[in-house]
Amino acid sequence: MALDPDDPRPPYVQVANALRAAILTKKFTPGDKLPSRTELAKTYNVAPMTVQNALRELREEGLIVSRQGSGVFVRERTERPVGLRPHIERAFQAEDVTIDFAGFSGETLHGAMQEPLDKIRIGRLRPKSIRVRILVPDTTAPLAIPCRADDLSDSPQFRARATKIMHRYVGAITDTVNELGSLGLVDEATAEVHVHHAAPLFKLYIVNNEEAFFGFYPVREHVLTLGDEPHTVYDLMGKDAILFHHSANDDDTSTGSQYVDQARTWFDSMWNTVSTEFIP
Repeated sequence: MALDPDDPRPPYVQVANALRAAILTKKFTPGDKLPSRTELAKTYNVAPMTVQNALRELREEGLIVSRQGSGVFVRERTERPVGLRPHIERAFQAEDVTIDFAGFSGETLHGAMQEPLDKIRIGRLRPKSIRVRILVPDTTAPLAIPCRADDLSDSPQFRARATKIMHRYVGAITDTVNELGSLGLVDEATAEVHVHHAAPLFKLYIVNNEEAFFGFYPVREHVLTLGDEPHTVYDLMGKDAILFHHSANDDDTSTGSQYVDQARTWFDSMWNTVSTEFIP
């Protein structure tokens, strides 16, 4: 199973992604012992040091654990914080790709989608359809959070800054997806954005109607320069949100399948009832 020579990522990242996908899709189940470094090096046709670096990545993520004298094992508990990117990249291997996102700015989603969208552009991926729905708050109206730290009041300057950030990322996603359709690289490609009036306290991703990723936004106090003056605000720290993964491929009695079903129901209810089309 040699690595893709055209993949620009370092070999250890590619090996880590392959092993991560095998763990998350239960090819290696909790408690399983992974092949040795030498065996993995032969499998992926890389040096043992490359495998060691890949295993370090997975160990830092908490997916695996090393037991001295015994080897490397998949952690017993894998319902744990996960990274979004490898799941998004794998989702684009399907014929019909659907991504629903509810959150604040869409910055993390934009980063996770960059590589598969680039692969479609150069012909290395060819899904038949892509549908992206993005649900974000209306930052042109006052929100409970983000707010000023001193009196919890609204900050129009801060909202203006947040609006620019949102436009940058959701605009890049919608423009790229819709362009792939107009260029004929995807048979059907749509990307829509709706806004609502609730404070965004969490982020939710629903991928191919089979996987859900959920995380709470931590609220942090920090100082921003708005205009020429510093302002202390309570802000939503999207990059600090820990995502938890739920899969509908579990049996009918699992919380994973129930969670994904309820997440889809919640998203559709917000999208169809209390949100409006986003007009940049």
